[in-house]
Amino acid sequence: MGLRYRPLADRVAGGFSRLAALRLRFRLIAPVVAGLAAAMALPALAQTSPLAAQQTTDGKTPDRMLLNADTLTYNKDTNVATAEGHVRMYYQGRALQADEVRYDRAKNRVYAMGHAKLTDADGTVSYANKFDLTDDFKDGFVDELRSETVDHAHFTAARAERSDGNVTSFNKGLYSACQRCADHPERPPIWQVKARKIIENGETHTVYFEDAYLEFFGMPVAYIPYFSSPDASVTRKTGFLNPSLLPYSSTLGPSLTVPYFWNLAPNYDLTFSPTFSAKQGFLGDVEWRQRLANGSYSIRASGISQQDQRVFLAAPYGPGDRRFRGSLESKGLFYLSPQWKFGWNAEMSTDKFFSTNYKNPLNGNFDNNFHENISTAYLTGQSARGYFNLSGYYFHDLSAYDLQKQQAVVLPSIDYNKTIDINPATSGGIGGQVEIDGNFTSLNRSIADYQATGANYLDNAFGLYNVCNSYTPGTTTGHCLLRGIGGDYSRATLNLSWKRKLIDPIGEVWTPFAFAHLNGEWINPDNSNSVTIGSANGTSVIANTNQSAFLGSSNTKYQGQATPGIGMEYRYPLFASTPWATQVLEPIAQIVARPNRMGPAPLINEDAQSLVFDDSNLFDWSKYSGYDRFETGVRANVGAQYSMNFTRGGYANFMAGQSYQLAGINSFATPDAANVGLGSGLDQNISDIVTRVTYAPDSTYDFVAKGRFDHTNFTMHRLDLAANGKWGNLTAGVQYARYMAQPAIGFNQRREGLALDGKYIFAKDYYVKGNIAFDLSRYLDNGLQNINVNRFSVAAATVGVGFDNDCTTFGVQLNTQYTDPTTSSRARNTTVLMELKLKTLGSSSVQTSLGTQQVSSTAH
Repeated sequence: MGLRYRPLADRVAGGFSRLAALRLRFRLIAPVVAGLAAAMALPALAQTSPLAAQQTTDGKTPDRMLLNADTLTYNKDTNVATAEGHVRMYYQGRALQADEVRYDRAKNRVYAMGHAKLTDADGTVSYANKFDLTDDFKDGFVDELRSETVDHAHFTAARAERSDGNVTSFNKGLYSACQRCADHPERPPIWQVKARKIIENGETHTVYFEDAYLEFFGMPVAYIPYFSSPDASVTRKTGFLNPSLLPYSSTLGPSLTVPYFWNLAPNYDLTFSPTFSAKQGFLGDVEWRQRLANGSYSIRASGISQQDQRVFLAAPYGPGDRRFRGSLESKGLFYLSPQWKFGWNAEMSTDKFFSTNYKNPLNGNFDNNFHENISTAYLTGQSARGYFNLSGYYFHDLSAYDLQKQQAVVLPSIDYNKTIDINPATSGGIGGQVEIDGNFTSLNRSIADYQATGANYLDNAFGLYNVCNSYTPGTTTGHCLLRGIGGDYSRATLNLSWKRKLIDPIGEVWTPFAFAHLNGEWINPDNSNSVTIGSANGTSVIANTNQSAFLGSSNTKYQGQATPGIGMEYRYPLFASTPWATQVLEPIAQIVARPNRMGPAPLINEDAQSLVFDDSNLFDWSKYSGYDRFETGVRANVGAQYSMNFTRGGYANFMAGQSYQLAGINSFATPDAANVGLGSGLDQNISDIVTRVTYAPDSTYDFVAKGRFDHTNFTMHRLDLAANGKWGNLTAGVQYARYMAQPAIGFNQRREGLALDGKYIFAKDYYVKGNIAFDLSRYLDNGLQNINVNRFSVAAATVGVGFDNDCTTFGVQLNTQYTDPTTSSRARNTTVLMELKLKTLGSSSVQTSLGTQQVSSTAH
């Protein structure tokens, strides 16, 4: 006959003897409850749970257990202890809830029944109709199990078995990382894995699937006899990674990459990614990564001994008859202190086409605009008011249009900048701010880099390389530019400046300033070197001796320049407030006085070849982009801007200005080796007019327009337009640019383009997106030839449709763009990319080419 205990309130009223009896029964049940909570550690995808147990001072979880139930019963006849009614047990961070918990001492079994729920210490919640465990808690069974981890991974099974305390088998199990629809929980999730058996090993943190089907919306799409995956608590685990299919190509055939990852230690690993292609065989790729106390580095090597190298294009359009091909890369970053860091990003390969042919993107700093890899090493220090950088650069060209011998090796390049505030009280009232800016650059190039102005001069053999060698001193068209010296060049520059902002009683802002530009050059041209292009089909020669027309006849030159200057900038912001906006009208005037130049004109221009005159540099003391050039003479810059800040949010701004050469030599009108400044809008004593309009009435959309117009007849020389907007589920943008021809600097045709992009979410989690760029100039300028194309020739385009939510990402994308030439003309390549990412299972992508279309060309 059993003894039954009444609810807690009645038991307290019953007196001390009943309370003592309750404690006796509690001591009988406590080990059972503690073991029950500990035994049911079901598949856990680890994170932190709010139910985590408190720890003692020695770091161990205390073996105290809390129990709450309506009644407790111990039956001496059956040797069964029972807790009934709203049973809640808390032990070592775990919480168990059930309608009833029984401990059968004769059978050494523990049972939890009725609305059983177990919350583990890591936050995993498991539901079952019944828990059935042995008293050592290593073996047990669970009926009708549902388990959810903290990152929303779900396991369900008709029956689950646990053994050895850390291995759980789910019979007829389901796994998914997707939430079921709250309105229709009976519907299957977006995807799930249905398997005859799912085994979760808590010791190895691996989940195994046997006889598995991958289902989407309840429909099976793939059968996998066996596979395994790390559980979601794992970020690094030895094993195979998701395989990937490379885009099909006529040179490789079908290709498959199967990576294998070795987790050698918590701070270093090795990844081996072999690729098997039907036509070229085995490509090996191995990457080593290591994280140290103050940084990390990686080394990657790839290589293949090709089975049929004849299928690739002959040089210089392709790698030619090269059997072994490969690459070696490394990158690293180390923090030497809070202010100093050291790093590198380096790459070398057997040929410029390796990465493209094998769809093997390099880790190097790839510049898509110039089709080159930039290898660099650097030491950088930075504080609140100072900056230092020591770098070296090696440029590896990846385009068929470029010669590697014309790429510069820069070693070193040193930059230093320091800003110092001067206290007027300790400087005799001078005050203001002093800036020290310095640069030292030394480079070497084997073959001089020329570019034609007007008509291009291409090599006779391939029609790829600019072999322009002629030069007519003092002219602006019909000759060649020297883009880069063949030989050695070193330059040291120091810019010192001071300025102070003063505001008078009526709000006028006066900024006096003074500066000095000091420049020294060492030029050592190698006029004996040359390269011969072509053989049987004709030859062309690029010779360094022709650069003597730019540099003079003597070999080594030391020369320097000094350009001091003073100036004043004036601004007078006028404020007006209305109920709908705050308005500011600000006239701006600046005068800069410099001598023509102290010293001979600089002969080399390596880093100041880009000059765009617009609102952003209208009031710069020198509008050149680099150190190799500096303005001379007396120049006045004037303009005004008008701004409105709307009371309901948003703003508008308009700015216009102009520059005047008042005295001295206009450096922008002086032809030199690169002709920078000619056609810039600054090469007349009265410059073009530059304007800017910005309008953003709210967060919905914004518009920016920049223009440059002739000061005499307002002919448009340059126009940039950009607009972006978001209306509901639609996000869109448009860009338009039109630049007049600048033959003096190598742009023989007008450049004009239009780019559109957009994304529309047409249903929950579903989207369509695209972008397209049109070449409107009717000439595809590849830097060498001007190829006739249609008015709305598509330079590049992408269109895609996809699905994206918290557990699944799927997209299909069509891409088309110009590629490097296979003959003297360019080609368009079209590819389709499909990507699928399933949360916790991994991702996969397939890309295939739809073919290459040649762009018919007519050279001009």
